[in-house]
Amino acid sequence: MTSTTSAAITPTTGTAMAEFNRTTSRWGQITMIAGLLISVAGPLYLVFASGLDIGPAQLWIAFAAVAATFGIIWIVEPLTYFPILGPAAMYQAFMIGNISNKLLPAALIAQTNIGAKPGSKRAELAAVVAICGAAVVHLTSLAVFVGLLGSWLISVIPPSVLTVTRLYVLPTVLGAVLVQAIVSMKQPRTTVFALLVSAVVVFVVLPMVPSLAMVSTAIAVLGTILLAWFFRGKQVAAAKPIHIE
Repeated sequence: MTSTTSAAITPTTGTAMAEFNRTTSRWGQITMIAGLLISVAGPLYLVFASGLDIGPAQLWIAFAAVAATFGIIWIVEPLTYFPILGPAAMYQAFMIGNISNKLLPAALIAQTNIGAKPGSKRAELAAVVAICGAAVVHLTSLAVFVGLLGSWLISVIPPSVLTVTRLYVLPTVLGAVLVQAIVSMKQPRTTVFALLVSAVVVFVVLPMVPSLAMVSTAIAVLGTILLAWFFRGKQVAAAKPIHIE
């Protein structure tokens, strides 16, 4: 009876996950394209309908300047976030924003609390639900603490406290994310490589070549990936492909 029930459940679960992937992929693409069109609607209006003297050459120069500064992030961020978030949550994350300091911690904590293996379908679903919860909390807190009470809070909080908050809130959040990632991934070899590469980039490479500051994250990520791959364990190198749960 048990084997029959399991056999009946597995195809149903697989069918449901396949439909889930098709639905999220379709609507994810639609919403991302809609977001892109909305985001460029304002600049396009200024260029073509406002009467400003902006030519194609100026647009390409501006694009080249932005691409030179942030282009590497367009590649590094998807590669960094995808193994943890999965395809469905990636659509959510890049539509909402604040990935590293809000959505990624929420996904990691949810996956750790339910014991979901990174890369599994369970972890992917946990990331989706966690991001939904993080977005609701974020919007609610913005409405209350910024929209309703923002001016009052700024007036009563001492300036010294605001200064300390601005200096340390981001390192605090990112430090918590780092610890959570280390605990959830359980990859001590890769963790050591990441710490060593990051230390070399911060204390050796950047002092010697300060112009690499904008791509320092990419250097650290790619360096860690290469070292982790080159020094991977023999069992991992010889292992057969494993189907994702």
